[in-house]
This record gives sequence, structure tokens and C-alpha cells, in this order.
Amino acid sequence: MNLTDYKAGSFEQRYEYKAFLPEPICHEWIIADPELMDLLGRADRAMGELNAFAQLIPDIDFFIRMYVAKEASQSSRIEGTQTNIEDIFKGVDDLKPEEKDDWSEVQNYINAINFAIDSLDTLPLSTRLLRQTHAKLLQGVRGEHKQPGEFRSSQNWIGVSLKHAVFVPPHHEHVPELMGDLEKFLHAEQFFVHPLVRIAIAHYQFETIHPFLDGNGRLGRLMISLYLASEGLLHKPALYLSDYFERNKTAYVDHLMAVRQGNHLREWLIFFLFGVVETARASASVFRAIIDLRQRIERDVLPRFSKRRQDNAHKLMRHLYAQPVIDVKWATDTLGASTNTASALITDLVSFGVLVEITGQHRNRLFTFSDYLNLFRA
Repeated sequence: MNLTDYKAGSFEQRYEYKAFLPEPICHEWIIADPELMDLLGRADRAMGELNAFAQLIPDIDFFIRMYVAKEASQSSRIEGTQTNIEDIFKGVDDLKPEEKDDWSEVQNYINAINFAIDSLDTLPLSTRLLRQTHAKLLQGVRGEHKQPGEFRSSQNWIGVSLKHAVFVPPHHEHVPELMGDLEKFLHAEQFFVHPLVRIAIAHYQFETIHPFLDGNGRLGRLMISLYLASEGLLHKPALYLSDYFERNKTAYVDHLMAVRQGNHLREWLIFFLFGVVETARASASVFRAIIDLRQRIERDVLPRFSKRRQDNAHKLMRHLYAQPVIDVKWATDTLGASTNTASALITDLVSFGVLVEITGQHRNRLFTFSDYLNLFRA
């Protein structure tokens, strides 16, 4: 099918409402559009640069944890939660009561991301993996009674009510077949579709099918990163588009609706590819800044510790890149040292400007690696 001939679907009359039934997507796609081809080239180059940085940085998995945390924060923020990246690394006892539900949802999302990424070693990106990840996403939080891990068996909608819905996805009887078509499309080798175009179309289709009663947005955005990792386009999962979608939330929603209402798939692809370029370049810039920060601390801070304390200072700094909000107990357990040793190291790192105390308390104090955290706030 030529992109210019694309038809998104049609409305199906159900009892007292109409549901949108999307057309299948598992077929050949012919794209002969100079702007799209130029954007694809730019996206490929930006991802190549990101991959290069990901291979240069030691302990890369420590830094990937920060990208996962940011993705969980931003993707959940689109759905209305308010947990920031600093709060993610706090313990539940360090939160205000009104913050705990949002925090739990974000923690679930982090667990779901890590579960899905680890599962790619043994499972292909499939409806089975998406269902399993969905179960992790909703376990024990708001939405836990909305068929976690199962495709919906009732009609859902986007809006205040079915009668006044902004969008009504396909009737649930169509979901298994549509999701089967989406899965085949992701892996179809009989026709060539650029991987970034493939996942852009698949993401649109997933959000249009809305196969679950809850969690569709978060899982649909996670599917993008899982696909890029499963196809080897990223050596490490360091590209998450939720920050781009959250900053352009109105345009994101409008583009998805414009495909359904007016077949404007080309405009959606351009929006998506701009996001890939912008996000990959921003992530590469963060990696550059991490390298600079790490070199500055190793050059200007760590040599100020006595030779006897060097090992513990290096070990604590190394783990701060994965856990940038700490207390004395965490440092004690991580170092396997005495409380006094850990406390003294933290005190020195505060005096050297590496850590900042954020509670203003004499007991149960929390310290943040602020310069590092700030790299992920932008």
C-alpha cells in the first residue's frame, strides 16, 4: 500500500454508539516522500550517535536506570500522576501520604519496564509479552481490578462517558484479531518497512485498538522502546519518547486523532520521527554531560579523600549514579562499612558539593546527587 492511499478504518454501529474499527496494518508500505526520507536519515544518525555514547560509558547499566526512572515519571505524568524523578528514588516512608499512590504507580511502571527488557532475552516482542508486562504494570495499584494481563472483554472509551466519548476504540470482540495483526506486522520479514516507520505505525495502531481496560498509554509508549531494543537498533534501552510526548501532549493526542478522523498518517510519522531525532540527540547530550561530570568528580573531588578512604569513596560514587537519593543506612549497607564510616563519607561529599541534604532534619536525613539528577530534569 502506498502511504498516500492509507485509510485508517471505519465506524462500526454498535448498540446506541459507534466504535472505530481500524484497518489491519500487516501489509507492505510504500513511502516515497522526500521529507519523510530525510527525517528517517536524521533519525538514524541521531540514534547512531546515541549508541556510540552508550558503548563508551563504563557502568552503562547504572545510567540506564536513570533513563528508566525518567521514562516512568514522564509516561505516568501523561496519565495524570505527579511523581518527580527525585521522589522515585525515595523510600515510601520518606513520602507524604498524598504522594504514595502516584509513587506506587511509577514504581510499578519501573518494575514493568525492567521485567519487559529482561524478558526480551527469552521472549520476542509479542502480545504474550505485552500482556505479561501489563499485569506487572497494574499489580497492586489503581487499576488492579481492570483485568491486568488480559485483553479487555468489554467496551472502553476515552472521555467522560460512552455517550459523550472523544474516541471509542473497536469493540472487544475485534481486539484479539487486531492485536494478532499488529504482532505479525512487527515481525513480518516478507516486506521491507523501515523499523522506525514500523514502530510509529504500530504505536498508533496499539493506541487505537486500546486493547486493555487501563494502562494502554503507558504500555503503548513502552512498546516503542522494547521494539527498538528487540530489533538491535539500540545497544542499550536509552531512548524513551514519553518526555517528548509529555512536552507536546496536545500535539501528540491531536496527531493520533487526526489519523483516525482524516487518515493523516504522514503527519503522525513526521511528528514521531521528529521526536526520535530530538530525544536521541538530547540523550546523547546527557551522556556527554555525564562523562564531563564524572571526570570532574574523579579529578577534583575523589583525590581529596585519604588513601585509606579512597576505595569506599570510589565505591559510593559509583553507586550514586544508579541511586542518586540516599541516606546513611543505604550507604552503610552498600559499602558494607560501619555507620560512622558511611556518615563521614557523606559529610565530606556534602562539603565538597557533590551531595546536598534535602530534609533539613537532624535525623532520617536524605541526600541527593543534585548535579546528576539535574541532568535528567531538563
